[in-house]
Amino acid sequence: MHDRPRSLLQLTGAPIHPSPLAAAALVIIDAQLEYVSGRLPLAGIDAAVAEARSLLALARRHEVPVFHVVHHARPGAPVFDPNGPNVAIIAALAPQPGEEIVVKRLPNAFAGTSLHQQIQATGRRELILAGFMTHNCVSSSARAALDLGYRTTVVAAATATRDLPDPISGGTTPAAITQNGTLAALADRIAIVIPDATAWTRP
Repeated sequence: MHDRPRSLLQLTGAPIHPSPLAAAALVIIDAQLEYVSGRLPLAGIDAAVAEARSLLALARRHEVPVFHVVHHARPGAPVFDPNGPNVAIIAALAPQPGEEIVVKRLPNAFAGTSLHQQIQATGRRELILAGFMTHNCVSSSARAALDLGYRTTVVAAATATRDLPDPISGGTTPAAITQNGTLAALADRIAIVIPDATAWTRP
């Protein structure tokens, strides 16, 4: 009988508790209408938005700095056209005054943006990530955050992805498989992955 697998974080004795709210900044990635009513609808998007809304409310109650990252493609692009309606932030997750909006053009939220400098200015060294898509911009940003020296927590229920073409079989990789595989890969070494925001409210 094989032993239950352990992550690299566990094997190396790294801390695996969620990022403390007092030490973290919240980064919500690409919470935009493209994933709701545009050309990239995501599996479970309604539930993920509801969880992200709860996470955002928690952060605001605890005065956690909040950064809203949005993706803009080139004008006239088939998705994320900056002049189109679907680049707008989902209303339930709309920024409040004082919360920064960062525009990116690559999957990694730090690439070509001021996000790192703005987070540094808060004095926070831990991140809480939520948003879309899990396999693309969330994963890319979490990996870049590690390179930049952050300890990151990803809130699984506040992320979502979509069915993808299978490049091996020519069929389809279901969203649930991509979601679980991406989160498992991140949890091995890149980030602390927690089911939902109740991690900070449980006794």
